[in-house]
Amino acid sequence: MQSYNFFKYFCNKIFIMRYRINLSYNGTNYHGWQVQPNALTVQEVLNRALSMLLKENIETLGAGRTDTGVHASYYTAHFDCVTEISDIENFVFKLNRFLPSDIAVFDIVQVGEDFNARFSAKSRTYKYYIHQRKDVFLGGASWFYPYKLDVELMNEGCKILKENTDFESFCKAGADNKTTICDLKETFFVREGHKIIFTVKADRFLRNMVRALVGTLTDLGSDRMTLKDLQKIINAKNRSKAGQSVPACGLYLVDIEY
Repeated sequence: MQSYNFFKYFCNKIFIMRYRINLSYNGTNYHGWQVQPNALTVQEVLNRALSMLLKENIETLGAGRTDTGVHASYYTAHFDCVTEISDIENFVFKLNRFLPSDIAVFDIVQVGEDFNARFSAKSRTYKYYIHQRKDVFLGGASWFYPYKLDVELMNEGCKILKENTDFESFCKAGADNKTTICDLKETFFVREGHKIIFTVKADRFLRNMVRALVGTLTDLGSDRMTLKDLQKIINAKNRSKAGQSVPACGLYLVDIEY
């Protein structure tokens, strides 16, 4: 038994390699990142392509879940395999030919066994896109909201959000979170022509949190609530008190820091 355990340890150390894979995806046709029993997901499609190319069962672990219809211009996962990928550039080229047009891998790097795409992440950054004039190029890629929004007032609301840490009011009801505490590092709106872009960076996010934040802040920007109301919503720790969950099409995961 002792010799068997040593052999198993030896094999794991020598022959199993870990790779970090960086990719982007348009989430329109997928039920989020994470594998689900009866729905198509990005993780499922990526696992299948990697397994086919490497001729072994590959299961990726991603940096976190994204909701149905949410996009990622930058996403990170890792996977373990026995097969050595000696020519990374050629492998990435072949992998992208296996993948559909709405998933694109742009880099694969061999990493140490202590790297974990989810738990090694120090922060994640999301952007939410709103357009206020009919735009034929933004359908399905941004939320069309043709009504007046006070961006300056919404940024005042962002300051209030940064002063708080418990975001239970912005978490999907019934989500299995061990804690609703998040450290918001950046949160702000900018206007670019007929587009408004919301950026939020934090150590972690709750399920549906960003879309609920945007829905609440647009209520603020359209004079349906006040800054005092926003603080009351935060203090209530009740999802039903906050604003609507805005459409998934405008939400993008854009950066992950390790």
